[in-house]
Amino acid sequence: MKENFIVYLWKNRLLHPGKLQTTKGETVEIIHPGQENPDSGPDFFAARIRIDGTLWVGNVEIHTRSSHWEKHGHQNDPAYDNTILHVVYEHDREISAGAQQKIPVMEVKGCFDQYILDNYQNLLLSKTWVPCENNLEMVDTFIVQNWLNRLLVERLERKSGEVAHFFSYFSNDWEKTFYYLLARNFGFKVNTSPFGLLAQHTPYPLLAKNKNNLTAIEALLFGQAGLLNQPFKDVYPRALKDEYRYLKKKYELQPLKKELWKFSRLRPVNFPTIRIAQFAMLVHTSGRLFRRIMQAISPNEIIELFQIKASPYWDNHYVFDKPSAGKPKNIGMDAIQNIIINTVSPVMFVYGKEAEKPMVSDKALSLLQEVPPENNAVTRKWKALGVKAQNAADTQALLELKKYYCSPKKCLKCAIGHVVMKSNTMVQE
Repeated sequence: MKENFIVYLWKNRLLHPGKLQTTKGETVEIIHPGQENPDSGPDFFAARIRIDGTLWVGNVEIHTRSSHWEKHGHQNDPAYDNTILHVVYEHDREISAGAQQKIPVMEVKGCFDQYILDNYQNLLLSKTWVPCENNLEMVDTFIVQNWLNRLLVERLERKSGEVAHFFSYFSNDWEKTFYYLLARNFGFKVNTSPFGLLAQHTPYPLLAKNKNNLTAIEALLFGQAGLLNQPFKDVYPRALKDEYRYLKKKYELQPLKKELWKFSRLRPVNFPTIRIAQFAMLVHTSGRLFRRIMQAISPNEIIELFQIKASPYWDNHYVFDKPSAGKPKNIGMDAIQNIIINTVSPVMFVYGKEAEKPMVSDKALSLLQEVPPENNAVTRKWKALGVKAQNAADTQALLELKKYYCSPKKCLKCAIGHVVMKSNTMVQE
């Protein structure tokens, strides 16, 4: 028996009312289980319980055995003085709070349906991709969708920590914060780290100062990336190299090592040279990008801001000095959607909270509902199990569900798992 299972029974009112009593034989009626406490201290705050007709309001502590009260040192912790009930699976010792005050103990062994515990244990022992995949059909689609909506907010809340960290790092400047996070996104996983370093080594004010000069912006970004430190045959890279030599001396710049950039096993269109050229054009053509995105009314307005292509040299090149078949290097729709999902929406969500503009945070959620669903190994597997995402909001929630609930088997915290565990017709693996 695990303590989190007893917490689950208490929180979800799955204990049989007619069987509840203290170890002294006093009847117990749960008016309200209280607010679960995720931090140190009693497990539930502000519970309302009637013991032998007397209403008590206070905290509830839960253990598998009553002796764990002293084992955990609660008798010496003032935080537990207002405990009105000690809920245990098995009572093996009388306990007390401060000043030797006896605390009522309620043993729950035999006070719940055994099949709930059996179902939970079967989920823990499951070897399938998600523990409850053989039972997903029994869960109403309305419950699934509501849970996905909650998980989307949870995912954005979790990502908020990273955004808030960089907002603080950049002295509460949203333009600089967005520039850095957007640059990292342009690395598209493989080159995320070097792109982030490039943004740190090439401050946003420096690019903003030169935004009307595309050659200067390209020279700064390619030079700082360490990709101009070689001889060139073509006029274009030679011009960039000359410009960077001047800018490097003027601003006392220090470039990255070119070895940081990864080209192998990438499609040419995703080479860092192409992404840097596209990023340079974005900086050149979209002044005050953060403000324009926050003020955008529709997803199409945001998409249009990113519909740019690299400068003409890259129409027939993927790297310097090596001609290729002619093809404009536009930022593709998949890449734009990736940027909206992983940078625009999280930043918009946090900005709305920090600026106390709830409508902006709501817009971050709505934005994901307008973006088509992502296509990756996880979303394809969910689709095969009958859970089909309608948009990027759903796929983001499904990624959250798989990584933070299904894989660690936190079924007790999951709304879908809750339905499965309460069913007395659960399909065994």
